[in-house]
Amino acid sequence: MDSERILTRLRAEGYGISPDYAGADAVIVNTCGFLDSAKAESLDAIGEALAENGRVVVTGCLGADPEYITGAHPKVLAVTGPHQYEQVLDAVHQAVPPDPDPFVDLLPAASVQLTPRHYAYLKISEGCNHRCKFCIIPDMRGRLVSRPASSVLREAGRLVEAGVRELLVISQDTSAYGADRKNSVSMWKGREVSDSIHDLSRELGRLGAWVRLHYVYPYPFVDRIIPMMADPSSGLLPYLDIPFQHAHPDTLKRMARPAAAAKTLERIVAWRDICPEITLRSTFIVGYPGETEAEFQHLLDWMEEAQLDRVGCFQYENVAGARSNALPDHVPEEIKQDRWNRFMETAQRISAAKLDAKVGQRLEVIVDEVDDEAATCRTKADAPEIDGNLFIDEGFEHLRPGQIVTVDVEEAGDYDLWGRLTPG
Repeated sequence: MDSERILTRLRAEGYGISPDYAGADAVIVNTCGFLDSAKAESLDAIGEALAENGRVVVTGCLGADPEYITGAHPKVLAVTGPHQYEQVLDAVHQAVPPDPDPFVDLLPAASVQLTPRHYAYLKISEGCNHRCKFCIIPDMRGRLVSRPASSVLREAGRLVEAGVRELLVISQDTSAYGADRKNSVSMWKGREVSDSIHDLSRELGRLGAWVRLHYVYPYPFVDRIIPMMADPSSGLLPYLDIPFQHAHPDTLKRMARPAAAAKTLERIVAWRDICPEITLRSTFIVGYPGETEAEFQHLLDWMEEAQLDRVGCFQYENVAGARSNALPDHVPEEIKQDRWNRFMETAQRISAAKLDAKVGQRLEVIVDEVDDEAATCRTKADAPEIDGNLFIDEGFEHLRPGQIVTVDVEEAGDYDLWGRLTPG
């Protein structure tokens, strides 16, 4: 999303976007600075860009610590921090002065997307007010700053008009959207819309595209969104991406996260009563400092009860500046690996059973890609890049990315489905 915003501004100023290093006058590397592994990957990407092109501007989260970057790569042209769009533009202007074209520059600039044309990420806020001990996002991104609802809706409307069929709503804390604006009201198409996730979701759903919510903390008012998800005409997909992180109350307390996992199970039951089709996705951390075998087994038992549809898992890793680094009783690497293996075995078994139950169902899917062998699609239960796919390997040749079609599910694997186009 940040990369798209930067590229949109540059395209509006007449810059072209090169598909490779050789054809570029300069390279922008957007970095991640959360995990040590991500930092190393970012440094590798900067090194590769320097070796292949030589003129590199660095931005993103890792840019919040410029000495870390220049210590490894002193030849970068400039280093800017997260969401410092103007500084990135200044660095590009200095490296490659703009060459205005009075004919081209009179034309309205279209948004530059790095995703396929039929789906787009829609960032509704920046920053986070949580103080989770394992996370440094508030230090890098700051406290929550929400965009006005009218601004989000204007951007979403332009995307849909440009052909986007699916909007992926993201932020560091999507359900907190508007809390900093005290639910102020703005006008959109003659209606008052409050800066709240409920009103924003309702209005986004009216634009005619699929709307998928990511990174939703289970605040009590999230319950108000579930009835909209149960209404197929709302446009709001029955999909919630909720970062639970763990289930044992003591582990959650050491993480400095809400420790009401039992109540969460009750709410999951209630959500499914209201919206039986809802898909629940989450991520978890195993091997957090102090995690005992009993706490980990509690997490596995909770998973069996919750029966989440889509699950990701990470082994705990120290992050420079995170308060969790100072906690006692760090878990040995071999135990973290063992717990990750056991967690993923549980998650895989649940996922396989969930998908097997879909065999014989008729589902709407969105086409992502078509090649010589099959059409790669996604159901409403699948977000791009992180969830599974549905493959159509017969009679697919006429399909095009962005189409929404109906399929009959014929086969299921651990994470993916196979089907055929519904006749007629």
